[in-house]
This record gives sequence, C-alpha cells and structure tokens, in this order.
Amino acid sequence: MRKNKFIQRKQQSMKNTIILLILIVGLGYALLQSNLNIQGIANMGNPTWDIHWANVQVTEGSVEANTPVIDAAKTTVTYSVVLNIPGEYYEFTVDAVNSGTIDGMIESITSKLNGATITNLPDYLEYTVSYYDGVALAVNHLLAANSTEKYRVRIKYRDDINLNQIPATNQTLTLQFTVKYKQATDNAIAVDHSFNGHSWETIINNIRSGNTNNYNVGDTKTVDMGTLGTHTLRIANKSTPSECSTTGFSQTACGFVLEFADIITTHAMNSTDTNVGGWPASEMRTYVNSDIYNALPTELKNGIINTTVVSSHGNTSGETNFTSTDKMYLLSTKEVWGKEGTANVINYDTAEAETRQLDYYSSQNVTTTNYSGAIKQYTGSNYYWWLRSACSHYSNTFYPVDHYGGWYYDGSNSTNGVSPTFRIG
Repeated sequence: MRKNKFIQRKQQSMKNTIILLILIVGLGYALLQSNLNIQGIANMGNPTWDIHWANVQVTEGSVEANTPVIDAAKTTVTYSVVLNIPGEYYEFTVDAVNSGTIDGMIESITSKLNGATITNLPDYLEYTVSYYDGVALAVNHLLAANSTEKYRVRIKYRDDINLNQIPATNQTLTLQFTVKYKQATDNAIAVDHSFNGHSWETIINNIRSGNTNNYNVGDTKTVDMGTLGTHTLRIANKSTPSECSTTGFSQTACGFVLEFADIITTHAMNSTDTNVGGWPASEMRTYVNSDIYNALPTELKNGIINTTVVSSHGNTSGETNFTSTDKMYLLSTKEVWGKEGTANVINYDTAEAETRQLDYYSSQNVTTTNYSGAIKQYTGSNYYWWLRSACSHYSNTFYPVDHYGGWYYDGSNSTNGVSPTFRIG
C-alpha cells in the first residue's frame, strides 16, 4: 500500500482514508416442483440458476487503485483504494448477470460498515451502490433470465465538509454490500431505466454528471402541478453547439431543455394591448415565473437553473432586443420553426439571430411550411400557445403558435395557451 500523504490546513492534518469494498451476491433458489397426474410421457426441461458478477469497469476520473477482482465463484467483488484528498473518488460498474433460465429478483439488500449495518455514514464519506443510471436498488427488482443489470459503486472523500468533519487520524473502513437474489415471483418489478421511469432527483443527478445517454430528445414524463393538473414534460434539447458560447447568444435552446408538450392553462401576455418592454416587461413573464414555477414539485425545482433569455422588441422607437434571466420562459419563433426556406417566412422577430432551433423541432423537421409538429393541445383540443417573441411590425402584438402549428401574431391582451420551457443543470 502506498505511503500516507498529508495536507495541512490551519495546522491540522487531513489524513488518508483507506476504503475496502466487498460486494456479495447471495443466491437463493426456490425448488421448482411439478406433479403430473395425467398418464403419459412428459419431457421436462432442465432449469438452470446462474446469477453472478461480470465485467468490472473502472470509471474514468477515479483515483488509481487495484482493479476490482471478481472471485472464482463470481459472487464477490473486492477492491481496496486510498483516498488522500477531499474531492477524490473511486467509481466502477459491474454487471449482475442472470445466465440461467429462471427469472430472479432481489430478496434482500444489506449494507455494512466495519461489520455493522449502516445507519449513518461518517461525515467525510459519500458511498452509494445503485444501478448505472442512478436508480436505487429495491427489493423485488427483477433480473430476468438471460439478462443483465449494470450496478454502479461510488465512494468519495467529500469536499463539501468543514475542517471539524475531517478525520484527525487515518481511517480504515470495511464496507460490505450484499444483494440476495431469489427465484422471481409475481411480485417481481421490472427496473425502469427510461426518462419517464426515473425520479426527478435521479434525472437531475444524471444531467449534472453527464450521464444522459438513456435520455432521448422527445422522451416525456408527467408532472403533477396540483390545482393546475397533471401535464407532460418533453426533452426538447440536449445539445450545446459552439454558437451557444457566442457573446449575447440566448441560452434558451442550449443544454438540457425541458418544455411542456401540452398547454397548462390560458393567459394574456399583458392585460393591456401593448408589447412595449417585450418579454421582460410582460405580465406573462411574471405569471410563468411565479404561479407556474411554484406549482412544480420541489424536487424538480431543485434542478432548474437560471437561463439568459434574449427576446425581440416591438416597433416602439428606441427599443432594442431584451435580455433577461429567468427560471422559466416561453419559446421564440426560431426555436420552434428554425430559419430554413423562403416561403411563409417570419420577418418581424428581431432576435432570431440570437438563438437556434431546439433539437426536438429540428428532429421533427418543423419549418414555417411544415409545422404540424408544433401543434399542442389544451384539454384535448389543438390550441393556440404563446411565444415570447414581440412582433417588430406593431407595438401591441406577440407571436403565438396557431392550432395548426403555424405562426401568427396576436394582440398581447388576447388569451392564448401557456406552455413554458426551462433548463436543468
């Protein structure tokens, strides 16, 4: 084992943390029984039970350590690692493989620290065993015959602690995680690794760690908004092209963007017929960032980040494009229809050069001449929904999407659908 390293902070040493992990699969097999009472010959297959570990892969960025070893029985994974500095971590994945012909399911899960069941971890330690995408393991989770579930093991010397929480001496910890499988019953639950199946906490953690390969543009998930009802969110964007780094570029179609796939409610842009001040001065902006935002569940709001929003102006003398910082915002014309083609073009959105079309609408080939992919519904019927883009040809209009998915402009005191967007990060 390598020598201890010491880091001085305020004359106090932060000592090494030495961590040993043992993973064990407990194997259970309820005997299959058959009674054949009808006279004749029955040829019975030979059911096999084989659940084991395989394919250990250390995650890039982990500290150097001995590669985890799977024992000869393929039921135990062991490794040792030294974490010297707060912020260092060690992470690997390992497959739980069912090579048999019998479906298995988790019967029990135990996690121990130095031989005792874990109730609370030390302040300086972060330790998780989950599926690869952050979904928590649970009793009755199915491991079907001839299938694999990838586990992720992560240990981190926490760097979000104060000096008093750092151990004064070297710590040698033995961690043992045991998952016991048995023959599946009717209670078995298939593990849902989809966007819709993940909790908001898991989704947010995966987005922040860049673990979004399982999430696809167009994937949806419902959200309960209390008195505003249950609505559907859609992944509208995942990419961050180089133009997103351009000075003055709106961040509204950059990164991981969620939009409502339906219309939540109806509202006017303003109570008076004006577009002076554009989106930042609108009553709609206040409504979306208060009433709508506050109706979202707390676990989702915890992941919503501030977004730099560039929006267009009307024809009021002296106005230029507006920039605001919002949790939630409405889309712009270009973010929906793009800027392709020469027919039915939009000429009065002054901020169209400062944003891009969302990945979702691009994938649906939505343009100003092919626009059915922009249709949204309110209470089961196609309906108009507002954009944040003021129309520079007038001093009182904004653009909405019409009930066919095409563009339109309407007086700001008109009532149209509200279908906002936000980013997770």
